[in-house]
Amino acid sequence: MDKPETVNPGNLLALSGAYWQTCALHAGVKLDLFSAIGREGFTGQALAEKLELDARALPMLLNALCAMGFLIKKGDDYVNTPEAYTLLSKASPDYIGHMVMHHHHLVESWANLDRAVTTGEPVRNHADRDSDEYRESFLMGMFNIAMATAPQLVPTIDINGRKTLLDLGGGPGTYAIHFCMENPGLRAMVFDLPTTRPFAEQTIARFGQEDNVAFAGGDFLKDPIPGTHDVVWLSHILHGESPNDCRKIVNKAVSALNPGGMIIIHDFILDNDKTNPLFPALFSLNMLLGTHGGQAYSEAEIFSMLEDAGAGEIRRTPFRGPTDSGVITGVVPTG
Repeated sequence: MDKPETVNPGNLLALSGAYWQTCALHAGVKLDLFSAIGREGFTGQALAEKLELDARALPMLLNALCAMGFLIKKGDDYVNTPEAYTLLSKASPDYIGHMVMHHHHLVESWANLDRAVTTGEPVRNHADRDSDEYRESFLMGMFNIAMATAPQLVPTIDINGRKTLLDLGGGPGTYAIHFCMENPGLRAMVFDLPTTRPFAEQTIARFGQEDNVAFAGGDFLKDPIPGTHDVVWLSHILHGESPNDCRKIVNKAVSALNPGGMIIIHDFILDNDKTNPLFPALFSLNMLLGTHGGQAYSEAEIFSMLEDAGAGEIRRTPFRGPTDSGVITGVVPTG
């Protein structure tokens, strides 16, 4: 076969080594450099003394972060770019460093992707998930992403006239909170593992929604869903479960709806041939690395789950999230 004229090894090698940038960013967040710099400028020496870091090594990392566009060097001072301060300084309400640290905790398993593909079994260390650091980065990372998505997503879904919402596996309850803020008179329940309660209650209080959003502890696969509801919201739940368990979850969710109630599924949805979009395709691999049976699902597969559970009026909404997430809704018949 003749070599294509457009082959450029530089592009492939840049992709192959892209994790160098990832690791530099993760180190910057783990060391909390962006918070320490804040709105001021620091020399490498001054910042090393402030954070008790090596005075030779730190400027190497700072220079790389400049090359990546996160910092600006003015004389001998390093200054945050507006983007870095907004997203990576803990002083900013838009901080997403928890999600960056969650990604950091996944790096080791991604380095063993070949083993997961060979065996079909997850390679992620499940003991790590029990650590306080992992749990905080995961739950607050979900909060980071939900905070970046919910304000744009929630207004696109009409639940006017519905009075109760169940946020199934809702973690910190970010979406339940935003649905209540968008729909006065709505009451919501977040149903998730008991270990999630402190994070959820903290988030609910942060938004002053204690009167509108409650928390109930339980396992949505093993335990009955408390009460009946007008809306059930499943955000980024299905991708963590096997096809059979997804059908169980959807069946339980639909069964927990009042007549005329709406089920709303928000997830990374693949095209029906599963080769696009890129992020959901890669996320399916992330689930291979960490779960028994989890994967990204196609639009047709989710439609089928809803149909088999007895939902009607199934449709894909126009919403597209920042990582190609999408929304599919269904309604329980009234008769």
